[in-house]
Amino acid sequence: MSESIKKLTNLGQSLWYDNIQRKLLVNGELKAMIERGDIRGVTSNPTIFQNAIAKTNDYDAALIPLAWAGWDAEKIFWQLAVEDIQEACDLFAPLYEESKGGDGYVSIEVSPNLARDTEGTIQQARELWDRVNRPNLMVKIPATKEGVPAIRASIAAGINVNVTLIFSLSRYAEVMDAYLLGLEDRVAKDLPIQQIASVASFFVSRVDSKVDPKLPEDSPLRGKAAIANAKLAYEQFESIFTSPRFATLKARFRARAQRPLWASTGTKNPKYPDTLYVDELIGPDTVNTVPPATLDAFRDHGKAALTVTRDLEEVQKIFVDLKALGISMSTVTQELEEEGVKAFEDAFKSLLETIEERRKSAASSLGPLADSVARRLSQLQADSFPKRLWEHDVTLWSGADDPEGQAEAAKRLGWLDSIEDARKRLDGYITFAKQVHAEKIDRVLVIGMGGSSLTAEVLSSLMAQFDVTAKLSLAILDSTDPQQVVKAFADYPPDKSLYIVASKSGGTAELMAAFDYIWKVSNGNGSRFVVTTDAGTSLQKLAKERGFRRVFNADPNVGGRFSALTDFGLVPAALLSMDFDQLLGSADRMRKQSLAHVPAARNPGVALGALIAESALMGRDKLTVLADAQVSALAGWVEQVIAESSGKHGKGILPVALEPLGKPEDYSDDRLFVYIKSDGELEAGISELKKAGFPVIEFPIESPYDAGAEFFRWEIAISTACHILGINAFDQPDVQDSKLRTIAKIKEYQATGQLTETDLVDGKDAKKAIEEFLANPQAGEFVTINAYLPRTKEMIEAIQALRIAIRKKTKLPVTAGFGPRFQHSTGQFHKGGPNKGRFIQFVYDAEKDMDIPGQGLTFGTLIRAQALGDYEALKVAGRKALRIRLSKPEDIKGLM
Repeated sequence: MSESIKKLTNLGQSLWYDNIQRKLLVNGELKAMIERGDIRGVTSNPTIFQNAIAKTNDYDAALIPLAWAGWDAEKIFWQLAVEDIQEACDLFAPLYEESKGGDGYVSIEVSPNLARDTEGTIQQARELWDRVNRPNLMVKIPATKEGVPAIRASIAAGINVNVTLIFSLSRYAEVMDAYLLGLEDRVAKDLPIQQIASVASFFVSRVDSKVDPKLPEDSPLRGKAAIANAKLAYEQFESIFTSPRFATLKARFRARAQRPLWASTGTKNPKYPDTLYVDELIGPDTVNTVPPATLDAFRDHGKAALTVTRDLEEVQKIFVDLKALGISMSTVTQELEEEGVKAFEDAFKSLLETIEERRKSAASSLGPLADSVARRLSQLQADSFPKRLWEHDVTLWSGADDPEGQAEAAKRLGWLDSIEDARKRLDGYITFAKQVHAEKIDRVLVIGMGGSSLTAEVLSSLMAQFDVTAKLSLAILDSTDPQQVVKAFADYPPDKSLYIVASKSGGTAELMAAFDYIWKVSNGNGSRFVVTTDAGTSLQKLAKERGFRRVFNADPNVGGRFSALTDFGLVPAALLSMDFDQLLGSADRMRKQSLAHVPAARNPGVALGALIAESALMGRDKLTVLADAQVSALAGWVEQVIAESSGKHGKGILPVALEPLGKPEDYSDDRLFVYIKSDGELEAGISELKKAGFPVIEFPIESPYDAGAEFFRWEIAISTACHILGINAFDQPDVQDSKLRTIAKIKEYQATGQLTETDLVDGKDAKKAIEEFLANPQAGEFVTINAYLPRTKEMIEAIQALRIAIRKKTKLPVTAGFGPRFQHSTGQFHKGGPNKGRFIQFVYDAEKDMDIPGQGLTFGTLIRAQALGDYEALKVAGRKALRIRLSKPEDIKGLM
């Protein structure tokens, strides 16, 4: 707190902030201002919300799903405004408690269209009071002739009231009387009044703006009328609130005085000091609500002294002199009231027009899906979906005829509470990370598949792409390809690295192969190994036997693909030195928008889930996830949570992640586009898709910490979509088939020394085979490249080129994944989703291979066994599949 503000506060005046916007709530600035003691309350009005909503994009994320739901502009406004007010009230709650209700208030204004409507004002004041539901709320009611009785009625109803738009001394007297009458009405009904607070907002600078032009240029009265008017108002305040009438209410019923609040205190005339309307109106039991520039100015060079009672004789003379010049203050103040009402009406009208434009734009972005999404959101609300989700109602995904499905869902809903659980574990994460950093370990390799490692990869990539300094380098190993394994351990050698062995179940073939290899290479140095797993797994037992550095037991009630905000994601985040306040704060903001009491239309995840499900039901079941390069890693995470959750029983949503962006004519009408946006690299192409009528939704990412919100959004979304589609989001019935077939192939090899290869097309015949395989494409189909090749930059570029070539030939969506990595994401969809896919599997004969210690086979053999198991599972599921053996990975180039 600056010295000037400290002195002002000690003199009995409270500074409130005449500004509110979502950005201040999100970035923590409002909280910081409160904690510094700069402000002790907040006021808002239609003009402030007009500036906040119309002149920024801060509200778009909230506005868009409401538009999808078909809400009108005014309904959207009140939803957004109430959210801001509630959050601000919560931030001020400690001050409200500490000051025993003296300060810590946040004001919201009734609709300016009700300024001349007494009953309408009373009704809306009650509605806002109930809706915001915070004891430190003040409802703003204008001091119009029609507003005065509404003030009395609202006070009598127990509502805190901020009376606004007071200009004249006569109207101020009516306002004070209305306040006291309201208190007396409650007393007459034996209702308490000690908790009721009210302020009377007396507008200041606008008086000078009105009077000054009526005066000669050199008049000494310029810049004097506003302060004189306010000082006389304070004199009235002292008279009323020291009267026997109020003294009785105070003594017997602990009534509070209705403090005068100086409003409109920003200096509009640049010739006047920028703190004029603060410096000259300081006194006990007053409030000054200041705009941002005035707060900054007073903090810097304001002069705090008792001034509001100073020079009262001169103040009276100013009014006499003005009257002598033919200036009627009653006329001036009446005009100001009328102008004030109109200004707020105009601002409100403009605000609603802006919201309406954005509403139409958001709804039109859905194209032909708009009506069905709106209906679905209404149905989800009618069915109490958000409430039932938080109640862990497993019947949302499985019926009574599926007790196994219900049991699986029942033990997989812990992710709803992952953020709260993470905060309890933070000290452990941070302490562990500090120990690692202190030992100068400068790199970490996460060994794990699917959800066990994907989050670590996403966070590491985002930090690097946004130039956020990490304490160490981090990568993942989720492959059994010999080249990739060698490269990973060359970059992350045992003498410089920490290895996180991550698996919920505790022992996949890929993970144990990599572990056995590096354990031998590291000479069994357990201090270099950490385990993340569920309690009681074979992996935990192994860690104990071999003296691993640390075991992190993740929440067993969270499935792997929903584990981003558990130990699987947060231990790597700690090692990367991520700011948990920002990461979990981002996630928590999304969570708060997703709680049981939030309307389905306002829940970002529920709205997204409704959209992608309705899209699928209308044939747009190819969710094409495009991303700027800076945030492309997030698309891989989205791909996993969508495909593994939804691809079952012939149903599902196919995520087409990071397919190179094409022209509108490259796409058929089975597409819904999601654009994960950072620097706008793809914006021009996305704009073309919108113009062509494709449904496109955008999610801006401004920092690596936004990932926290996206993790939670998409978890809610896929849970919602699966409910709509009649799919259990939490099981994976087809993943096990590939695993079992792989195990059988391994056992066959260990027994016979060879694998029985089937249906292999030699690389030299690949072009013709692919040509024939892709002939006669049918609407609704897709093509998938399953590449059991090293995941290198060169291979990624080659496969992306192949995707473009196949799409050009077939006009079909083309997905791609590296094996065995994709088996833990899209693999479930491949076997369990709609039978519309054409699968091209690539394998190669490794020139340089390595033994897997203790397993009796090589990495090259293991990955071929995995490819075989995957292929057989596809064929058993009735899928169209083609296997191609390349002499070397590079031969994939130029196949089409």
